[in-house]
Amino acid sequence: MIVQEKPLHVDVPVTLAEVKAVFSIASLSFEGDLPASVFHLQLIVNDVSRWKASHQVVAVFHTNAGHATLHDQAYNADRNIATGNPYRTLVTDLMEHGVQVELCGATAKAHGWGNEDIIPGIKINTDAMARTTQLVQQGFVKMSES
Repeated sequence: MIVQEKPLHVDVPVTLAEVKAVFSIASLSFEGDLPASVFHLQLIVNDVSRWKASHQVVAVFHTNAGHATLHDQAYNADRNIATGNPYRTLVTDLMEHGVQVELCGATAKAHGWGNEDIIPGIKINTDAMARTTQLVQQGFVKMSES
């Protein structure tokens, strides 16, 4: 199937010199088969690259989205499946593009997850609410999905 692109005029073009954003990800809402929060993180990563902007982007997974940070074996045990973590590559790709990915310590504790259950490179914070508050007080813009 050939898809022809239609012209699109952007009325409000945005270019930023600096981006400080924290994504609070409590659940996975989807754009088709892709978690919307991951899609939006990919957008901002691509934007800052194109703008050559200085940036700090933090993704805090918590509550019903914490499982996205588990390595394959822990994901299988937690979700009672044998397919591995379908979000692992998406999450590690974000990290490779400079996004700091964190897991809420309170979520990990509530689920009985330890550091050895988490994808390498993901940081554990005290809890998502305290961390998000800290980053907002440091000038980060909070992004939330519903």
